[in-house]
Amino acid sequence: MSDSRDPNQIMNRRSRFIEAAGRGKILANKCAKCSHSTLETTYFCEKCSSDIFTTEEYDGLGNVVTFTIQSVAPEGFTDAGSYAWVVFRVDGTTFNVSGFLKDIRAPSDLPIGSKVQVTGFDEKHGLLLKRV
Repeated sequence: MSDSRDPNQIMNRRSRFIEAAGRGKILANKCAKCSHSTLETTYFCEKCSSDIFTTEEYDGLGNVVTFTIQSVAPEGFTDAGSYAWVVFRVDGTTFNVSGFLKDIRAPSDLPIGSKVQVTGFDEKHGLLLKRV
């Protein structure tokens, strides 16, 4: 087994993922055994169960697959106002990623298929998105 679940490796992976998000990118894992790609935070290949990966970087662009609008922010998120938790398919991949998109008040503000871009990472909100 690789050291992919070692606590130091986990922190290093998280730091790399956050740094890439700050550049508008998404990090992914490509399985060394079967070449299946998935989000970088995955520890085992969903196709063959291998835990040996190489890292790939994608532009953080994608199309909205689904979303949930939070019209009344829960405690601790009142700074966000109305927002959407968005699931989007990363361009050039077969996997989805989720992120936080401010100022979405109604479904008409974010039609399915809309283009979004990763703009950064926030410790409280996770991946930050904008419409493009």
